[in-house]
Amino acid sequence: MPKQKKIATVPLKAFLKHSLEILQNPLPFHLQNFKTLGDTFRLKIGLNNSVLFSRDAALAEYVLQKNQKNYRKSKIQTKDLAKYVGKGLLTAEGEHWRTQRRLIQPAFHKKQLENLLESIKSAVVLEYNKIQPEIVTDVFPMFNDLAFQTVVKSLFSSAVNQEDINRLQYITEAAQRMMVRELRQPYLGWWFVASGKIKKHTDLTLEARVILKGIVNKRRASGKRADDLLDMLLDAKYDDGTAMEEKQLIDEILILFTAGHETTANALTFMCQLLAKHPEWQDKIFEEITTIENETDDVMTMLTTSKITQSVIEEAMRLYPPAYFIDRESINEDTCNGMHFKPDENILFSVYEMHRHPDLWNEPEAFLPERFKDGSRKFSSHYFPFGAGPRKCIGNNFAMFEMIIALHELIKYYKIYPHFDTIEITPLITLRPKNAILSFKKR
Repeated sequence: MPKQKKIATVPLKAFLKHSLEILQNPLPFHLQNFKTLGDTFRLKIGLNNSVLFSRDAALAEYVLQKNQKNYRKSKIQTKDLAKYVGKGLLTAEGEHWRTQRRLIQPAFHKKQLENLLESIKSAVVLEYNKIQPEIVTDVFPMFNDLAFQTVVKSLFSSAVNQEDINRLQYITEAAQRMMVRELRQPYLGWWFVASGKIKKHTDLTLEARVILKGIVNKRRASGKRADDLLDMLLDAKYDDGTAMEEKQLIDEILILFTAGHETTANALTFMCQLLAKHPEWQDKIFEEITTIENETDDVMTMLTTSKITQSVIEEAMRLYPPAYFIDRESINEDTCNGMHFKPDENILFSVYEMHRHPDLWNEPEAFLPERFKDGSRKFSSHYFPFGAGPRKCIGNNFAMFEMIIALHELIKYYKIYPHFDTIEITPLITLRPKNAILSFKKR
């Protein structure tokens, strides 16, 4: 029998000692442990609770793909996040997840998404019309609004007022901030319950559900079609010919808001910071846009032939993956690469560290979009910006199309200039930029 590897453990006292640092940004703490203890270590977060942290790409590929049936999402998503957004695709498990995935997948096929491209473009252009040239500002709020408006337009066309949009955006972001506190301060769980903080935020999500229910009912009552995502979800039928019940439909819409806007806003902000620091890539994108627009005015053709823009996006998501960790929990005991896992073992894969692992990437800290000139397939064993395996993000094509359109519409008309020294991050549920101070100058 092969000898089992002993997984090094970080004691509870070290976790508590660094708790304030971890609350602000856990990545330096984890990186130090990776450097000291190896690519997988165990962190004690309570007297009887621990989590395995890993940047081992082979282990991630095994858990997410090769033996994915033995691993489920951890309670971080199936319980902690689900109490705010319900049991949609992101938080569901088992047969319920499989049924929902089969039902919703067709709505995100490239052919269906083609119907949404004009809506995406109009949302992008509307937000860019607010740009004040040569004004120095933090651009994350602009991209956050852009991404939220894109989700709203793609879901509901124009059938929602700005007041409801603003309220939905506030609730979505407030719930995320609360969940971050829960995850990073598990020892205060009792206080979050006793003080009413959790109830306050679950009540907010109930308010969001009421708003969404009103939008759905108004669409049904109108008898009119908009051929947006809401119509696709309303049209979707299970194998027995029935449609989604209202509660499930609202769950799925909440998930689209939660997963579909901030990740894109983060990615676009990081991309613009990187392009500001590397203006030669702005020029390359501009030349690509000019060449393609001289050859075709078909939006889908423009998107699928924008190889330089795609390579910039891929490299930006390598350096700053919006979904910077992936969680799983073992169902039965298992062994991989000599490491033994008990049932119910919690594993957190650091996508951020895998994407910068010196054994996996040439010049891992450098911005080199040319590494993706032939696409990302050759890196599929250790490049996970949208996850991997059966639970890979269902909206990956939507997100890529949105980001290409957003970069095209910006670079066509503006040059981007940096007003920061280094790119700063705020790791929340997603990897958020911090102090992304830029200016735009008209071409």
